[in-house]
Amino acid sequence: MAGGVVKKKCPGPPSRLCGSIRTLWQEKHLVLFKAEYTLLVASVLWFLEIAINIWVIQKVAYTEIDWKAYMDEVEGVINGTYDYTQLEGDTGPLVYPAGFVYIFTALYYITNHGVNIRLGQYLFAVFYLITLLLVFRIYNRTKKVPPYVFFFVCCASYRIHSIFVLRLFNDPVAMMLLFEAVNLFMDGHWTLGCALYSLAVSVKMNVILFAPGLLFLLLSEFGMVRTIPKLSLCAAIQLLLGLPFLMENPIGYINRAFDLSRQFMFKWTVNWRFLPEWLFLSRYFHLVLLTAHLLTLLLFGLRRWKRPGEGILDLLKEPNKRKIPAQKLTADQIVLILFTSNFIGMCFCRSLHYQFYVWYFHTLPYLLWSGGVKKLAHLLRVLILGLIELSWNTYPSTNYSSAALHVCHLIILLSLWLAPAPAAGPANAQEDVQVKDKRQ
Repeated sequence: MAGGVVKKKCPGPPSRLCGSIRTLWQEKHLVLFKAEYTLLVASVLWFLEIAINIWVIQKVAYTEIDWKAYMDEVEGVINGTYDYTQLEGDTGPLVYPAGFVYIFTALYYITNHGVNIRLGQYLFAVFYLITLLLVFRIYNRTKKVPPYVFFFVCCASYRIHSIFVLRLFNDPVAMMLLFEAVNLFMDGHWTLGCALYSLAVSVKMNVILFAPGLLFLLLSEFGMVRTIPKLSLCAAIQLLLGLPFLMENPIGYINRAFDLSRQFMFKWTVNWRFLPEWLFLSRYFHLVLLTAHLLTLLLFGLRRWKRPGEGILDLLKEPNKRKIPAQKLTADQIVLILFTSNFIGMCFCRSLHYQFYVWYFHTLPYLLWSGGVKKLAHLLRVLILGLIELSWNTYPSTNYSSAALHVCHLIILLSLWLAPAPAAGPANAQEDVQVKDKRQ
C-alpha cells in the first residue's frame, strides 16, 4: 500500500456506538458543560456516591435524633395501640400519617427492633442512591442543567448525606416516593403517579407543597371530570392506610397526622432567625405567610403556568372542548410546575428545620437554570447554590445565614417569574387528525 496511513475503523458496518465514542472524544472538553452528556456524568457520579456513602457510614459518627423515637412510636402500634393520641417517642407524640407507620414498622423488623442502626444506615444509603437515580432521570429528560452542576448535587452537600445516612429521618423516604411519582408523571402514567404521590404524603405532610402544581397539571391534562377519579384515588389511599387508626380514634388520628397548625420551636429555625421570638410564634405572622403563599401560587397559576389566551375556567373543561386546542404536557412543563409549586411553599414556610433541606435540595439546580434572567450567569447560579448550602450548614442559624437564605430564595423566585414558558408538546391526537385531513 503506497505510503499511506491506514486508519482504524470499527469492525463491521458503521455503528452508532463508534460515532458516539468519536463525538465524545472530539467534545471531551465540553462534557461537563453540554446537557447532552447528563447521563454520562450522572452515571459516573452515581457510582462514586456508592463509595462516598460507605465511607460516611464507616468513618463519620452516627448522631441519634429521631430514629429511636420512630422505633418507639411504631413499637406502640405493634403492641396493639391504634389510638394516635397514645403513640409517642422520646421526642414527642407521633405526628406523621399512617404510611410512615407501615414503612418504619418494616424497618423496625429489618433492623432487629431498631437496634441494628448500622444496617439502618445502609438501607438509607440505598434510599439515597435510588433518589439520585430518579433525580438524574428527571434532569436527563429535561436537559436544562449543565452536568458539572451535579458535582455540587452529589459531592458537595454534607447536610444531605447527613440527613440520609447519619440521621435516618423520614423526610428522605417521602422525597424518594415523590421523585418516583414525578418520573411516572413525565412518562404519562398519571394514575399510578397519583398513587405514589399519595403514598409520599402518607409518610410526611411536606409533600403536600407539590399539590397545587399537581392539581394544575391534572386539570390541564384531563379537565375537571377526568381529574376527580385521580383525586379520589389519592384520598382513598389515605383512607385505606389510616383505616385502623380512624376506626380507633378518628379525631385523634386526623389532628395528629394532619396537624397544619403545629407550633415550631424558635431555636431550631433555619429561615427566621433574624425575627424576634414573639413575632416568630405569632399566629398573625403565620396568617400573613399563608396569605402570601396562596397569593404567589395564584399569580403563578394565572400568569406563568397557564397558556396565553387561555382562561383559568378553561382548565375545567374537557381538553378537546377548549377554545385553544389542548397540547400534551412536556416533561419540562411537568417538572417546572411541580418544582415551582414546592419551592413557593418553601419560601413561605413558618419554619424550616435542618432536615427539611431535602424537601427541595435536588430541585434547586433545575429551578436556577430554568430562570428567565439572562444576566444570571453560570457563576452566579453556582454562588447561589453555595450560599444556600452554607445557610443550611450554619448551626445554629444566625441572623445573617437566615437573611442570606431568603435573599437566595427571592432571586430564584423572581427569575422563575421572568422565565419564558416551556415549549409546548405536540397537539393532541384529535388535532393531528384534523390537520392531516386538511392537508389531504
